[in-house]
Amino acid sequence: GEADPATWARGVGNSWRTTGDIQDKWESMISRADENDKWAGHAGPGGWNDPDMLEVGNGGMTTEEYPSHFTKWALAKAPLLIGGNARAMGDEPQEILITEKAFAVNQ
Repeated sequence: GEADPATWARGVGNSWRTTGDIQDKWESMISRADENDKWAGHAGPGGWNDPDMLEVGNGGMTTEEYPSHFTKWALAKAPLLIGGNARAMGDEPQEILITEKAFAVNQ
C-alpha cells in the first residue's frame, strides 16, 4: 500500500492494502507475501493487512503452488478474498479454498 497504511489506517478502516497488485504467478505471490510480512505487527483484531486477492484456481500457478499461496495468506491473517470466479474453477482449487485448518489459523 502507498503511504504505509498499516501504520495509520486502523483509525479509518479494518483492512488495508500492504502491497501492489498480485499476478497469478509464483514469483508475484512470494514477493507480495514478503512485502506484507514487514507489516505483520500491525495486524490484529479490528485491523488486517491485505496483500491482495487470492489467485487460487486462476491457472497461473501449479496445483502444488496454490495451497502454499492460500496457506501464506491464512498465516498472515490476510483477508481471504478470492480473485476469480469460484463457479468456474475446478474441484482442486475449491478444496484448497475450504481448508478448515487454514481458516482456523486465519481467524
